[in-house]
Amino acid sequence: MSIELKTATDIHQIGADAWDACAGSVNPFVRFAFLSAMEDSKSAHADTGWQPFHIICTDDDGTIVGVAPLYVKGHSYGEYVFDWAWADAFQRAGGKYYPKLQSAVPFSPVPGPRLLVRADHPAPNDIRKALAQGLAALPAQLGLSGVHVTFCSEDESKIMAENGFLPRVGIQYHWKNRGYDSFDDFLGVLNSRKRKNIRKERRQVIEAGYSFSALSGDDLKPWHWDRFFEFYRDTTDRKWGEAYLTREFFELIHDRLRDNVVLVTASRDGDIVAGALNMLGEKTLYGRNWGSSDRTPMLHFETCYYQAIDLAIERKLETVEAGAQGEHKIQRGYEPVLTHSAHFLRHEGLRAAITQFLEHERAGIEDDSLFIKQEHSPYRQGT
Repeated sequence: MSIELKTATDIHQIGADAWDACAGSVNPFVRFAFLSAMEDSKSAHADTGWQPFHIICTDDDGTIVGVAPLYVKGHSYGEYVFDWAWADAFQRAGGKYYPKLQSAVPFSPVPGPRLLVRADHPAPNDIRKALAQGLAALPAQLGLSGVHVTFCSEDESKIMAENGFLPRVGIQYHWKNRGYDSFDDFLGVLNSRKRKNIRKERRQVIEAGYSFSALSGDDLKPWHWDRFFEFYRDTTDRKWGEAYLTREFFELIHDRLRDNVVLVTASRDGDIVAGALNMLGEKTLYGRNWGSSDRTPMLHFETCYYQAIDLAIERKLETVEAGAQGEHKIQRGYEPVLTHSAHFLRHEGLRAAITQFLEHERAGIEDDSLFIKQEHSPYRQGT
């Protein structure tokens, strides 16, 4: 078998059928519909510092057998695996860190596959290896500092490590469904103090007069998205000062992915005052964005975390992934899990320094994860 690697500066050059034959349907964030909405809405665009540069692997007869989402980045915004210190150190030493290459889902700290291979291919790891080698070769060909593959799977991280990448780990907090039939079943496996606290938080929100809905498909109307975009802009204005996603992006995911969208809304006195955007995978509910015009205590926890758990139990989903960071999630039943990324750096001096840094960082993160599980778990001992 001979294969060829090439790149595309627009996902439409690859096409929905060819892309999704490699991406599959398990994780909605790597599907053509989601990534094309990023590009078509100009959320991920050269003007925003996310120039598409996807890598494609074809076989003897020209069939696309593998793809990887890839972008030329002029900064490190919207990535959630932070390399600002690496860039600063390299640039102070006289190097040029930007532009760089980034294989990721823009603005989405969602773990999932990055080296995408057709499900019917007889040797999928050969294609993943070829994609990893192609990614590693691009920085030298383009004169860039390196390539970073973020929130990939652990197996992909190992393949890339075998091909010159430096592996990195992080921590997120995910909720695991252990076959619960109801929210009370879930509460039953928590220790007494955490169980009482969650009941108190949920009761506080309900007694304040809030009601909640989970909207999907045709139940979602344009005015829902108008309202949610107001909440999203309020959050981004307070946290970052600039919105990553355009209003058109939400319109496009409604058109292309509405059955994978779950918009949890919080209403009071007949008005929607908060919303949490979730994406539905085959086995996972992914927390995406949140916003509110109301600063009532505990409203965020109910809208983003407890309503998501309710949905996962109702739909028999295995996991709720509630996004990046957030140790406050632990006491609400979310558990630490390791996330993975892989980094290829051309400059030998920078590579040596980052290698040493990552060894220390990994040891600390693994120790932190173990300590959280042993000393801060909300679950009853033996659960």
